[in-house]
Amino acid sequence: MANRKITIFLLALISLFVSCSNKTPVISSIDPKIGNMGEIITLTGSNFGESRDESYVSIAGTAPTSSSYYLWQDDLIIVRIPELGESGLIHVHAKGKKSNGVLFSNSASVPRPVDGDDMGLEPKIAAIIPQIGAPGTLINITGNNFGVTRENAGVFFSWDYDSGTVNPYMIREPEFIEVSEFEMGYEYWSARELRVRLPDGAVSGNLEIRTSHGSSRSIFFDVSGRPGNKNLKDKRIYTVTYTVDIKVLEATRPNTLYLWIPKPIASPSQRNVSLVSRSAEPFVENYKGVSLFKLDSLGSGANQSVNLSYRVEVYAVETGIRPLSLRQEKNALTAAHTQSSALILSDSQKIKSVVNSIARNEQNPYTKAKAIYDWIIANMHISNSPLSSDNIEDALEKRQSDPYTTALLYTAMTRAAGIPCIPVAGVYIDRNGQTFRHYWSEFWIDNFGWLPVDISMGSGAVFDTAQPKQETMNEKDIANFYFGNMDNQRIAFSRGELVLSQMENRGRLVSHPQSYSLQNIWEESAGGLESYSSLWGDITISGIYQ
Repeated sequence: MANRKITIFLLALISLFVSCSNKTPVISSIDPKIGNMGEIITLTGSNFGESRDESYVSIAGTAPTSSSYYLWQDDLIIVRIPELGESGLIHVHAKGKKSNGVLFSNSASVPRPVDGDDMGLEPKIAAIIPQIGAPGTLINITGNNFGVTRENAGVFFSWDYDSGTVNPYMIREPEFIEVSEFEMGYEYWSARELRVRLPDGAVSGNLEIRTSHGSSRSIFFDVSGRPGNKNLKDKRIYTVTYTVDIKVLEATRPNTLYLWIPKPIASPSQRNVSLVSRSAEPFVENYKGVSLFKLDSLGSGANQSVNLSYRVEVYAVETGIRPLSLRQEKNALTAAHTQSSALILSDSQKIKSVVNSIARNEQNPYTKAKAIYDWIIANMHISNSPLSSDNIEDALEKRQSDPYTTALLYTAMTRAAGIPCIPVAGVYIDRNGQTFRHYWSEFWIDNFGWLPVDISMGSGAVFDTAQPKQETMNEKDIANFYFGNMDNQRIAFSRGELVLSQMENRGRLVSHPQSYSLQNIWEESAGGLESYSSLWGDITISGIYQ
């Protein structure tokens, strides 16, 4: 009997000790304080416990289900509010103890301001997993007010460049780069959860979500783990102008002429594209980087022009990479940019055979891409004059190419080797400010991003128009420079093939092969527009600023 009393006493003492050792949970803040039922809320404080176990949160006396908890740490809880909940106090129940209460208000029951301001409708970030990554990393963002569909919303990461200045009094505004659709960056979008891929060009710094209701608070994201470095430098600002002149020869009304006019693209190294002036308003402002102009009811003998002028910032690209630490995965980006097409014949047996002889058993994607680059320079005669045929199989067989076919051939061969690669089209600007159409490529390395490649420049085919920096290089230096690096003396109008859809079923289409944009449609006539002529003027540079 005495032993039993001692045992009971010891158990009571242990229970009292455990009870005393459990500290009372304390809520210091909640975010948001006013929100919608069913959205995610963040609680910060202390003594919540390292894991949830039997602990829980109550909101106005209602406890969320177990699947509603996204994160439970000693100082942080992320949980979804019950759909049928109401306004009331939030408590944390941990280890048999109850926290202080903090008021949460259902936005549906909060009076709205008379002036109609969208109070509390801006996006709110609750959690980001992971909070560190390299280009291509899939990131899960939870929170609320993201919007049911993306529409014009976006996720933005910090972007920066090497200005070359050491002026301590110079203040630069932070800049951002959006998640790229071109890189299959938006994988999933809902009102409370996003899955995006870290874009090429992002650097460590703030992440934010922007919607029509405003921007979220900024959250720090650490960009690291890249197998090398990429620097953007030597900013140069160009003002470009170009015109399309139309002369109607024979027409009866009604009729329509559509003009698909490209604009300088936005990319990590080509930014802040802004309209300076235009002579007409587009029918569609911006579709895949192209503006659609619609000319209606043109009469015989009529003359019409569309004049455009843009301002664009271009940066030189310099990269350094550690090839031994690379790996390549099969994902949506790989599938999209290794496909064969009528323009890029990556499934051609002739091309595959040559690629197999070059790559042999090499598995490293960077090493394979460099081997293909070196092989083309050593085995192809690249002329600055356009060839009569743009078929890359013929060019490979004859060992002759021009900048256009060279860029397409390299893209096809690199894709045949299983490496994502795209052709880029635009204009090159020589020392006199004159432009000529030019073509190059970019290939993708997981966790690193896009690397630029200009075989025509690397082979010296267009070296006579280069800037003084390149004039000081020998042939080997030039070849090495244009694999992974790029100058700031070019403006790109398309990255990859730009496939557009015609506007009318009976529309008559016109294409312009080997132009400054790799798009399938440039003009479309419909109705009584029987005969007309079009003159697409050259890109002219009306201003250069450094």
